[in-house]
Amino acid sequence: MSEAKPVLIDGAWRAAQADGTFAAANPSTKESTGEVYPVSGQADVDAAVEAAAGAAEELAGAGVEGIVQFLEGYANRIEMRRKEIVEMAHSESGLPLAPRLDDIELPRTTDQLRQAAAAARDGSWRLATIDSGSGIRSMYGALGGGVAVFGPNNFPLAFNSVAGGDFAAAIAAGNPVIGKANSSHPGTTRLLAEEALEAVRAAGLPAAMVQLLYRTDHETGKKLVAHPEIGATGYTGSRAAGLVLKEAADRAGKPIYLELSSINPVVVLPGALEERGEELVGEFTTSCLMGAGQFCTNPGLVILLQGAATDEFIERSRESFSGAPVGTLLSAGVESGLVDNVRGLQAAGAELLTGGEAGGGTGYSFQNTLLKVSGSRFLEEPEGLQEEAFGNESLLVVAAGIDQAVEVVRATEGNLTGTIYSDTRGSDDALYEKVASVLRHKVGRLLNDKMPTGVAVSPAMNHGGPYPATGHPGFTAVGIPAALLRFAMLQCFDNVREHRLPAELRDANPGGMWRLVDNQWSREDVNS
Repeated sequence: MSEAKPVLIDGAWRAAQADGTFAAANPSTKESTGEVYPVSGQADVDAAVEAAAGAAEELAGAGVEGIVQFLEGYANRIEMRRKEIVEMAHSESGLPLAPRLDDIELPRTTDQLRQAAAAARDGSWRLATIDSGSGIRSMYGALGGGVAVFGPNNFPLAFNSVAGGDFAAAIAAGNPVIGKANSSHPGTTRLLAEEALEAVRAAGLPAAMVQLLYRTDHETGKKLVAHPEIGATGYTGSRAAGLVLKEAADRAGKPIYLELSSINPVVVLPGALEERGEELVGEFTTSCLMGAGQFCTNPGLVILLQGAATDEFIERSRESFSGAPVGTLLSAGVESGLVDNVRGLQAAGAELLTGGEAGGGTGYSFQNTLLKVSGSRFLEEPEGLQEEAFGNESLLVVAAGIDQAVEVVRATEGNLTGTIYSDTRGSDDALYEKVASVLRHKVGRLLNDKMPTGVAVSPAMNHGGPYPATGHPGFTAVGIPAALLRFAMLQCFDNVREHRLPAELRDANPGGMWRLVDNQWSREDVNS
């Protein structure tokens, strides 16, 4: 077996003080990529967290110029090494080179970095507030310690722990980042970290601005998020693992922002089926099976009202799922998880319409799976029938009428998204109001007549929602500048002399950032 790859700590690639190793695998072939990575122990975690805390002190009062230069330079460096990065991501994830990785995900990654740079340069995200009468001024600023970022398995670039959305937001807010790579794509993360380090050096930032560990055991992971010198943690992954980390972080009083699980209910009203049922079958199939269903916004629960049009929709969807190609799953764990989750849904009372077994595609795979259950049965077993099955699967719930459909929505847990399909001519308007009044408070993003799979990197986007979609309903993991607020603290200055204030809170406002001055939003100097 080859020697384990080094970790990046305090500006240097060095051998890990490891508690073991693991090998990366190609999910399309189920074979090792030939690279071996370390499982870091407590010594690596302590060294990284302490170095990040030192870097945070160096950054205090340094301004944003270096951070902007880093983010923009890093985006440029990723693009220069594009071919190698996307090929590594393809070999580790099984996701298509084109259009998924090269044409969509890599450009999204660099766009996020540049949006974060623009937010840092502008500064309005800080919500600077000035009360000139009392001499009290406040704004959001850096945490004063490193941010640990745990990346997910399904976006090796756009959610990567050293390049993705959480990373960009934490850096733009002025914090060093300790990336904990996802075990599904350590090589991709290593290549990105190599470019991040060079961008750090070029921008003149502290050496520990970006650090990388590949894996820790569960106990060491808990100590990372609870470390006395850590600033905060961003985590995207399974609910079980996330809640373990949350318990440890909460016990230590450390902020942790979680994206956990979501089944993204879709309510299809009768008028929509009558108007364009065949079209909706296509939209649903495409959304659910895209990327083998490995999206956190996958439509995993579809609620319909019983009737002939619903029966037709179900049969057409079954045929569509059965005839569609079966995609490659990200890992053996995703495949085995689907086996367990589908069995659990059946045990809770769901009827299998098609699929339900491992295999059918290249490498790790699972048959395209569609299940059905009555609304009354769902209300009897709401917990068991809404457990997330991460992959190419969905459950159809057939309600006896609109009142039961609303009760099904009311019984759902918090989700990232919720969708209502309705007749464009208005026949469903009264039903829509009944559903939306309940669904609106169950989801972070409410959609109409549109499947939820796409997540635009827009300032208005909310990629968040009530628990268990996330750990806090007030924050988003996508959408700049709002995403930055997770990794910032509200800093208040009372009777502090003008020259000692941060530049953003002084009377002069040469950059023209938006500030709340004496209860009026302004881009002008104070008293100008």
